[in-house]
Amino acid sequence: MTQLTDLFENNLAWSEAIKKEDPNFFSKLSQQQSPKYLWIGCSDSRVPANQLLGLLPGDIFVHRNIANVVVHTDLNCLSVLAYAVQVLKVKHIIVTGHYGCGGIAAAMENESVGLIDHWLRNVRDVYYHQQAEFADITDKQDRVNRLCELNVASSVANIAHTSTVQQAWKDGQDLTIHGYIYNIHDGLLKQLIPDVVGVEQIPEQYRLKLKPSL
Repeated sequence: MTQLTDLFENNLAWSEAIKKEDPNFFSKLSQQQSPKYLWIGCSDSRVPANQLLGLLPGDIFVHRNIANVVVHTDLNCLSVLAYAVQVLKVKHIIVTGHYGCGGIAAAMENESVGLIDHWLRNVRDVYYHQQAEFADITDKQDRVNRLCELNVASSVANIAHTSTVQQAWKDGQDLTIHGYIYNIHDGLLKQLIPDVVGVEQIPEQYRLKLKPSL
């Protein structure tokens, strides 16, 4: 017998509520998924993509990791990105960080926190490359929150630098990358940087020479 009886009870209640509102919901959902959005966010349990956007299952494709990091060495994230763009044909890639992120705060310290040190190295790189900006920020929480923002911008740039996204743009696919931040204190999203809609918006050294695949 499972020890998580309450979760099964919650699941049953949720399923019944959905079917009461739309009796055909699950039969339609089981046929295929065709989300318009790929969400790349933090694993933090307080930042659930579907709920805070008011979307149902099937509406958004989700990848989450500690501190919503996107780097060229993470095959898990890159595979999710490729499937979302090439197979699901999403129109929007949404990178969302959140203020007060524990992973970001840990990356600003030199203390070891174990295996995650290797992952947080990516965030530390963002932090140390932007030291000049942090020189004038004296409040510790403000420093953490600013790094949360800069980390989102870094992930957006890294997505735009991938061959997956640039090939989609080359082929004329409608694809936009967004950089947002979520405030846990009021539940609101905020846009951080301009949307990225084409290769012209990234530095020339990252523009790949690709041929149309169509």
